Amino acid sequence: MSLPNHFELVATDGPARSGRLATPHGVVRTPAFMPVGTAGAMKGMHWRDVRDAGTDIVLGNTYHLMLRPGAERIAALGGLQRFTGWNGPMLTDSGGFQVMSLAQLRKVGETAVTFRSHIDGASVELSPERAVEVQLLLGSDIAMQLDECVRLPAEREDIERAMQLSLRWAERSKRAFERAAPGYQLFGIAQGGDVPELRQASARGLVEIGFHGYAIGGLAVGEPQSVMLAMIEQVVPMLPQQRPRYLMGVGTPQDLLEAVARGIDMFDCVMPTRNGRHGVAFTRFGQVNLRNARHADDPRPLDEQSAWPSTCGCSRAYLHHLVKSGETLGAMLLSEINIAYYQRLMHDIREAVAHGSFADFRERTREQWGQGDIAPR
Repeated sequence: MSLPNHFELVATDGPARSGRLATPHGVVRTPAFMPVGTAGAMKGMHWRDVRDAGTDIVLGNTYHLMLRPGAERIAALGGLQRFTGWNGPMLTDSGGFQVMSLAQLRKVGETAVTFRSHIDGASVELSPERAVEVQLLLGSDIAMQLDECVRLPAEREDIERAMQLSLRWAERSKRAFERAAPGYQLFGIAQGGDVPELRQASARGLVEIGFHGYAIGGLAVGEPQSVMLAMIEQVVPMLPQQRPRYLMGVGTPQDLLEAVARGIDMFDCVMPTRNGRHGVAFTRFGQVNLRNARHADDPRPLDEQSAWPSTCGCSRAYLHHLVKSGETLGAMLLSEINIAYYQRLMHDIREAVAHGSFADFRERTREQWGQGDIAPR
Protein backbone atom coordinates (compact mmCIF):
# COMPACT_ATOMS: atom_id res chain seq x y z
CA MET A 1 0.00 0.00 0.00
CA SER A 2 1.41 3.38 -1.04
CA LEU A 3 1.42 5.87 1.81
CA PRO A 4 0.96 9.65 1.43
CA ASN A 5 4.05 11.80 1.93
CA HIS A 6 3.81 14.56 4.53
CA PHE A 7 7.46 15.61 4.27
CA GLU A 8 8.79 18.43 2.09
CA LEU A 9 12.52 18.66 1.53
CA VAL A 10 13.33 22.38 1.57
CA ALA A 11 17.12 22.50 1.14
CA THR A 12 20.17 20.28 1.05
CA ASP A 13 23.86 20.98 1.62
CA GLY A 14 25.75 17.80 0.92
CA PRO A 15 24.03 15.04 2.89
CA ALA A 16 22.65 17.60 5.39
CA ARG A 17 18.99 18.49 4.83
CA SER A 18 16.28 20.83 6.04
CA GLY A 19 12.59 20.22 5.57
CA ARG A 20 9.02 20.58 6.79
CA LEU A 21 7.00 17.69 8.18
CA ALA A 22 3.23 18.29 8.27
CA THR A 23 1.19 16.71 11.09
CA PRO A 24 -2.42 17.11 12.29
CA HIS A 25 -1.20 19.36 15.11
CA GLY A 26 1.25 21.53 13.19
CA VAL A 27 4.37 21.64 11.06
CA VAL A 28 7.72 20.36 12.29
CA ARG A 29 10.84 22.09 10.98
CA THR A 30 13.70 19.69 10.38
CA PRO A 31 16.33 18.95 11.50
CA ALA A 32 14.26 18.75 14.68
CA PHE A 33 15.07 17.85 18.25
CA MET A 34 12.21 16.35 20.25
CA PRO A 35 12.42 16.86 24.03
CA VAL A 36 11.24 13.78 25.90
CA GLY A 37 8.05 14.02 27.97
CA THR A 38 8.08 10.38 29.03
CA ALA A 39 4.86 10.26 31.04
CA GLY A 40 3.18 13.21 29.34
CA ALA A 41 5.22 15.83 31.18
CA MET A 42 8.59 17.53 30.67
CA LYS A 43 10.57 17.04 33.87
CA GLY A 44 11.07 20.42 35.54
CA MET A 45 9.55 22.48 32.70
CA HIS A 46 6.20 23.97 31.78
CA TRP A 47 4.98 23.29 28.23
CA ARG A 48 4.96 27.05 27.63
CA ASP A 49 8.72 27.20 28.24
CA VAL A 50 9.29 24.17 26.02
CA ARG A 51 7.43 25.90 23.20
CA ASP A 52 9.11 29.28 23.79
CA ALA A 53 12.50 27.58 23.51
CA GLY A 54 11.70 26.82 19.86
CA THR A 55 10.33 23.29 20.14
CA ASP A 56 7.98 22.10 17.39
CA ILE A 57 7.39 18.51 18.52
CA VAL A 58 7.79 16.49 21.71
CA LEU A 59 7.98 12.78 22.46
CA GLY A 60 5.76 10.69 24.73
CA ASN A 61 6.38 7.13 25.85
CA THR A 62 3.92 4.39 24.93
CA TYR A 63 5.15 1.99 27.63
CA HIS A 64 4.73 4.43 30.50
CA LEU A 65 1.47 5.99 29.30
CA MET A 66 -0.22 2.64 28.65
CA LEU A 67 0.55 1.57 32.22
CA ARG A 68 -0.38 4.88 33.85
CA PRO A 69 -2.84 6.53 33.38
CA GLY A 70 -3.79 4.15 30.53
CA ALA A 71 -4.35 4.67 26.82
CA GLU A 72 -8.12 4.19 26.99
CA ARG A 73 -8.38 6.79 29.75
CA ILE A 74 -6.33 9.33 27.77
CA ALA A 75 -8.48 8.67 24.69
CA ALA A 76 -11.65 9.30 26.72
CA LEU A 77 -10.16 12.58 27.91
CA GLY A 78 -9.54 13.79 24.35
CA GLY A 79 -6.08 12.43 23.50
CA LEU A 80 -2.56 13.38 24.53
CA GLN A 81 -2.64 17.01 23.43
CA ARG A 82 -5.80 17.84 25.35
CA PHE A 83 -4.80 15.69 28.31
CA THR A 84 -1.35 17.27 28.71
CA GLY A 85 -1.96 20.81 27.47
CA TRP A 86 0.75 20.55 24.79
CA ASN A 87 -0.89 21.96 21.67
CA GLY A 88 1.71 20.89 19.12
CA PRO A 89 2.77 17.68 17.37
CA MET A 90 3.63 14.59 19.40
CA LEU A 91 5.55 11.45 18.51
CA THR A 92 5.24 8.36 20.68
CA ASP A 93 7.80 5.58 20.72
CA SER A 94 6.53 2.02 20.61
CA GLY A 95 7.73 0.88 24.03
CA GLY A 96 10.36 -1.45 22.61
CA PHE A 97 13.31 0.36 24.18
CA GLN A 98 11.73 0.34 27.65
CA VAL A 99 10.92 -3.35 27.31
CA MET A 100 14.60 -3.96 26.48
CA SER A 101 15.55 -2.35 29.79
CA LEU A 102 13.31 -4.84 31.62
CA ALA A 103 15.52 -7.79 30.70
CA GLN A 104 14.81 -9.60 33.98
CA LEU A 105 11.06 -9.01 33.73
CA ARG A 106 10.23 -9.79 30.10
CA LYS A 107 9.81 -12.64 27.64
CA VAL A 108 9.99 -12.04 23.90
CA GLY A 109 8.02 -14.32 21.59
CA GLU A 110 6.93 -14.25 17.97
CA THR A 111 3.48 -12.98 18.81
CA ALA A 112 4.33 -10.37 21.45
CA VAL A 113 6.55 -9.44 24.34
CA THR A 114 5.24 -10.17 27.83
CA PHE A 115 6.60 -8.22 30.76
CA ARG A 116 5.95 -7.33 34.37
CA SER A 117 4.79 -3.79 35.05
CA HIS A 118 7.40 -1.83 37.00
CA ILE A 119 4.48 -0.14 38.82
CA ASP A 120 2.56 -3.08 40.32
CA GLY A 121 4.13 -6.24 38.89
CA ALA A 122 1.08 -7.08 36.77
CA SER A 123 1.68 -9.17 33.64
CA VAL A 124 1.32 -7.10 30.44
CA GLU A 125 1.42 -8.27 26.82
CA LEU A 126 2.54 -5.87 24.12
CA SER A 127 2.13 -7.02 20.52
CA PRO A 128 2.76 -4.95 17.37
CA GLU A 129 -1.00 -4.57 17.01
CA ARG A 130 -1.50 -3.48 20.61
CA ALA A 131 1.41 -1.01 20.39
CA VAL A 132 -0.24 0.63 17.38
CA GLU A 133 -3.66 0.54 19.05
CA VAL A 134 -2.27 2.28 22.13
CA GLN A 135 -0.65 5.00 20.03
CA LEU A 136 -3.86 5.57 18.06
CA LEU A 137 -5.77 5.88 21.34
CA LEU A 138 -3.21 8.39 22.55
CA GLY A 139 -3.71 10.37 19.34
CA SER A 140 -0.01 10.44 18.45
CA ASP A 141 0.76 12.47 15.32
CA ILE A 142 3.60 10.03 14.61
CA ALA A 143 3.51 6.44 15.86
CA MET A 144 6.36 3.96 15.84
CA GLN A 145 6.29 0.25 15.00
CA LEU A 146 7.03 -2.17 17.82
CA ASP A 147 10.59 -3.47 17.55
CA GLU A 148 13.05 -5.44 19.63
CA CYS A 149 16.07 -3.42 20.66
CA VAL A 150 19.29 -5.25 21.62
CA ARG A 151 21.79 -3.64 23.96
CA LEU A 152 25.33 -3.57 22.55
CA PRO A 153 27.72 -5.28 22.56
CA ALA A 154 25.83 -8.43 21.62
CA GLU A 155 26.39 -11.65 19.69
CA ARG A 156 25.63 -11.46 15.97
CA GLU A 157 23.11 -14.29 16.31
CA ASP A 158 21.09 -12.30 18.86
CA ILE A 159 21.28 -9.13 16.76
CA GLU A 160 20.08 -10.90 13.62
CA ARG A 161 17.24 -12.67 15.41
CA ALA A 162 15.97 -9.36 16.84
CA MET A 163 16.34 -7.61 13.48
CA GLN A 164 14.33 -10.25 11.63
CA LEU A 165 11.66 -10.28 14.34
CA SER A 166 11.44 -6.48 14.14
CA LEU A 167 10.89 -6.71 10.37
CA ARG A 168 8.03 -9.17 10.85
CA TRP A 169 6.59 -6.90 13.51
CA ALA A 170 6.95 -3.96 11.12
CA GLU A 171 4.61 -5.65 8.62
CA ARG A 172 2.08 -6.36 11.34
CA SER A 173 2.35 -2.79 12.66
CA LYS A 174 1.61 -1.35 9.25
CA ARG A 175 -1.46 -3.54 8.80
CA ALA A 176 -2.72 -2.49 12.23
CA PHE A 177 -2.19 1.18 11.36
CA GLU A 178 -4.49 1.10 8.31
CA ARG A 179 -7.46 2.35 10.35
CA ALA A 180 -5.63 5.53 11.44
CA ALA A 181 -7.20 8.89 10.55
CA PRO A 182 -5.76 10.81 7.57
CA GLY A 183 -2.65 12.82 8.32
CA TYR A 184 -1.35 10.58 11.09
CA GLN A 185 1.89 8.74 10.39
CA LEU A 186 3.71 5.49 11.14
CA PHE A 187 7.50 5.16 11.09
CA GLY A 188 9.42 1.92 10.67
CA ILE A 189 12.56 1.24 12.73
CA ALA A 190 15.79 -0.13 11.26
CA GLN A 191 17.63 -2.49 13.59
CA GLY A 192 20.78 -4.56 13.11
CA GLY A 193 23.06 -3.54 15.95
CA ASP A 194 26.62 -2.82 14.90
CA VAL A 195 26.63 -5.25 11.94
CA PRO A 196 26.63 -3.34 8.61
CA GLU A 197 25.00 -6.04 6.47
CA LEU A 198 22.21 -6.52 9.02
CA ARG A 199 21.56 -2.80 9.11
CA GLN A 200 21.33 -2.78 5.32
CA ALA A 201 19.02 -5.79 5.26
CA SER A 202 16.74 -4.14 7.82
CA ALA A 203 16.58 -0.89 5.84
CA ARG A 204 15.81 -2.76 2.61
CA GLY A 205 13.03 -4.71 4.28
CA LEU A 206 11.43 -1.59 5.76
CA VAL A 207 11.47 0.26 2.44
CA GLU A 208 9.80 -2.70 0.77
CA ILE A 209 7.04 -2.60 3.40
CA GLY A 210 6.71 1.18 3.05
CA PHE A 211 6.35 3.75 5.86
CA HIS A 212 5.71 7.47 6.22
CA GLY A 213 9.19 7.83 7.71
CA TYR A 214 12.14 5.72 8.78
CA ALA A 215 13.92 5.56 12.12
CA ILE A 216 17.28 4.13 13.06
CA GLY A 217 16.95 2.37 16.42
CA GLY A 218 19.21 0.36 18.67
CA LEU A 219 22.03 2.91 18.81
CA ALA A 220 23.37 4.95 21.73
CA VAL A 221 22.95 1.74 23.75
CA GLY A 222 26.57 1.15 24.72
CA GLU A 223 28.53 1.47 21.48
CA PRO A 224 31.17 4.17 20.77
CA GLN A 225 30.09 7.23 18.79
CA SER A 226 32.25 6.08 15.86
CA VAL A 227 30.17 2.89 15.58
CA MET A 228 26.92 4.83 15.76
CA LEU A 229 28.01 7.13 12.94
CA ALA A 230 29.21 4.19 10.86
CA MET A 231 25.81 2.50 11.17
CA ILE A 232 24.06 5.73 10.11
CA GLU A 233 26.27 5.77 7.02
CA GLN A 234 25.17 2.21 6.22
CA VAL A 235 21.44 2.91 6.54
CA VAL A 236 20.84 6.45 5.21
CA PRO A 237 21.75 5.78 1.54
CA MET A 238 19.15 3.00 1.45
CA LEU A 239 16.27 5.17 2.67
CA PRO A 240 13.97 7.18 0.37
CA GLN A 241 15.24 10.73 -0.16
CA GLN A 242 11.76 12.21 0.22
CA ARG A 243 10.95 10.65 3.61
CA PRO A 244 12.06 11.85 7.07
CA ARG A 245 14.87 10.03 8.88
CA TYR A 246 14.84 9.76 12.64
CA LEU A 247 17.77 8.71 14.86
CA MET A 248 16.20 7.43 18.06
CA GLY A 249 17.49 8.26 21.54
CA VAL A 250 20.39 10.48 20.45
CA GLY A 251 22.10 12.36 21.96
CA THR A 252 24.84 14.93 22.73
CA PRO A 253 25.05 18.14 20.67
CA GLN A 254 28.05 16.63 18.89
CA ASP A 255 26.02 13.51 18.09
CA LEU A 256 23.28 15.66 16.57
CA LEU A 257 25.67 17.74 14.48
CA GLU A 258 27.49 14.70 13.11
CA ALA A 259 24.26 12.83 12.40
CA VAL A 260 22.83 15.81 10.48
CA ALA A 261 26.05 15.80 8.44
CA ARG A 262 25.11 12.24 7.47
CA GLY A 263 21.51 13.01 6.48
CA ILE A 264 19.43 12.61 9.68
CA ASP A 265 16.33 14.82 10.17
CA MET A 266 14.93 14.06 13.64
CA PHE A 267 16.25 13.31 17.12
CA ASP A 268 15.08 12.74 20.69
CA CYS A 269 16.96 12.37 23.96
CA VAL A 270 16.49 12.86 27.70
CA MET A 271 19.99 14.34 27.97
CA PRO A 272 19.10 18.08 28.11
CA THR A 273 16.74 17.70 31.08
CA ARG A 274 18.58 14.81 32.75
CA ASN A 275 21.90 16.64 32.66
CA GLY A 276 20.18 19.81 33.84
CA ARG A 277 18.90 17.94 36.90
CA HIS A 278 22.49 16.90 37.60
CA GLY A 279 23.98 20.39 37.37
CA VAL A 280 25.34 20.33 33.80
CA ALA A 281 24.58 23.04 31.25
CA PHE A 282 24.98 22.79 27.49
CA THR A 283 26.35 25.96 25.93
CA ARG A 284 27.94 27.03 22.65
CA PHE A 285 31.28 26.68 24.49
CA GLY A 286 30.62 23.07 25.42
CA GLN A 287 29.33 21.54 28.62
CA VAL A 288 29.67 23.43 31.89
CA ASN A 289 29.48 21.50 35.15
CA LEU A 290 27.98 23.92 37.67
CA ARG A 291 28.93 21.61 40.53
CA ASN A 292 32.57 22.57 40.09
CA ALA A 293 33.90 24.90 42.81
CA ARG A 294 35.43 27.22 40.20
CA HIS A 295 31.96 28.68 39.59
CA ALA A 296 31.29 29.62 43.23
CA ASP A 297 32.57 33.20 42.84
CA ASP A 298 31.93 33.68 39.12
CA PRO A 299 29.49 36.58 38.48
CA ARG A 300 29.25 35.94 34.74
CA PRO A 301 26.21 34.39 33.06
CA LEU A 302 26.77 31.14 31.20
CA ASP A 303 26.94 33.05 27.91
CA GLU A 304 26.92 36.87 27.71
CA GLN A 305 25.88 36.82 24.05
CA SER A 306 23.10 34.32 24.39
CA ALA A 307 19.60 34.95 23.06
CA TRP A 308 18.26 32.24 25.38
CA PRO A 309 15.54 32.84 27.98
CA SER A 310 16.07 35.24 30.88
CA THR A 311 17.28 32.33 33.01
CA CYS A 312 20.66 32.71 31.35
CA GLY A 313 21.04 36.04 33.09
CA CYS A 314 21.62 34.10 36.29
CA SER A 315 25.26 34.17 37.34
CA ARG A 316 27.31 31.02 37.34
CA ALA A 317 27.79 31.58 41.06
CA TYR A 318 24.02 31.54 41.66
CA LEU A 319 23.49 28.44 39.51
CA HIS A 320 26.36 26.75 41.37
CA HIS A 321 24.71 27.66 44.68
CA LEU A 322 21.34 26.26 43.58
CA VAL A 323 22.88 23.01 42.38
CA LYS A 324 25.03 22.50 45.47
CA SER A 325 22.06 23.31 47.71
CA GLY A 326 19.85 20.79 45.94
CA GLU A 327 17.30 23.48 45.11
CA THR A 328 14.64 22.40 42.60
CA LEU A 329 14.98 25.79 40.92
CA GLY A 330 18.51 24.93 39.83
CA ALA A 331 17.33 21.82 37.97
CA MET A 332 14.47 23.78 36.41
CA LEU A 333 16.69 26.63 35.18
CA LEU A 334 19.36 24.33 33.78
CA SER A 335 16.75 22.15 32.05
CA GLU A 336 15.30 25.25 30.38
CA ILE A 337 18.76 26.48 29.40
CA ASN A 338 19.62 23.08 27.92
CA ILE A 339 16.41 22.68 25.92
CA ALA A 340 16.85 26.23 24.62
CA TYR A 341 20.43 25.45 23.59
CA TYR A 342 19.42 22.29 21.74
CA GLN A 343 16.66 24.13 19.88
CA ARG A 344 19.00 27.01 19.02
CA LEU A 345 21.47 24.47 17.63
CA MET A 346 18.71 23.00 15.44
CA HIS A 347 17.68 26.48 14.28
CA ASP A 348 21.26 27.38 13.38
CA ILE A 349 21.74 24.08 11.54
CA ARG A 350 18.60 24.73 9.47
CA GLU A 351 19.84 28.22 8.63
CA ALA A 352 23.27 26.92 7.65
CA VAL A 353 21.78 24.26 5.37
CA ALA A 354 19.49 26.83 3.78
CA HIS A 355 22.46 29.09 3.02
CA GLY A 356 24.77 26.31 1.84
CA SER A 357 27.21 26.95 4.70
CA PHE A 358 26.72 23.83 6.82
CA ALA A 359 30.34 22.64 6.53
CA ASP A 360 31.65 25.98 7.84
CA PHE A 361 29.05 26.05 10.61
CA ARG A 362 29.94 22.51 11.64
CA GLU A 363 33.63 23.37 11.90
CA ARG A 364 33.06 26.61 13.85
CA THR A 365 30.69 24.89 16.26
CA ARG A 366 33.09 22.06 17.00
CA GLU A 367 35.88 24.57 17.68
CA GLN A 368 33.72 26.51 20.14
CA TRP A 369 32.68 23.39 22.04
CA GLY A 370 36.29 22.79 23.02
CA GLN A 371 36.18 25.86 25.30
CA GLY A 372 33.77 24.34 27.86
CA ASP A 373 34.49 22.62 31.17
CA ILE A 374 33.78 19.19 29.69
CA ALA A 375 34.63 18.40 26.09
CA PRO A 376 31.91 16.56 24.15
CA ARG A 377 32.56 12.89 23.55
